[in-house]
Amino acid sequence: MDHEPTGRDDAMRGEGRPGALVGLAIAGVATGAALGALTNAVNGRVSPEYFRRILHWEGVADVATAAVAQGIFEGLLFGLGLSLIFATVVGVVSHARCPLRVSGGYLLAIGGAALACWAVGGLLAVGLATLSPEFYRAAFRAAPEGAEALLRFAWVGGSIWGLEFGGLAAVVVASVLFRARWRSPVGTTAA
Repeated sequence: MDHEPTGRDDAMRGEGRPGALVGLAIAGVATGAALGALTNAVNGRVSPEYFRRILHWEGVADVATAAVAQGIFEGLLFGLGLSLIFATVVGVVSHARCPLRVSGGYLLAIGGAALACWAVGGLLAVGLATLSPEFYRAAFRAAPEGAEALLRFAWVGGSIWGLEFGGLAAVVVASVLFRARWRSPVGTTAA
């Protein structure tokens, strides 16, 4: 079947690109830090009480700023772990031949999916706390008594879990899709 050559076609015939893998890993760590900063910039303002109770920040005067720093720190750690997994998959599947512009597209999709999961996780936790405040307080012993404070607390806890688990799930899905696309016969589209 005749088709226009793609970057993947050229890469299949080309030399290894270990620099692209290093770039992918660095971009993944940076993406994790950026997502952590962004989401905790919101979360630190939504419920400073969450951070005081969960992280024992009773003596922290500016919880919102400290939450951003905490988000960057945790984002660096998650970004490091998840980007190493994804960069390893890309390297092994492509024999280190995948250009950064191809793998970077998957990384953007991973970041977007993780951010969407942040919002979904927050909404699910708010829904659970609304459905049964007593259950929520029993399951999460640090949860506050007031109704509004509980919903804010639930948003932050649920959104953090959503971002973390969503990021992991997005890396798994992206890895599977990358493998399927890379290994599909040239000129066809997989998954």
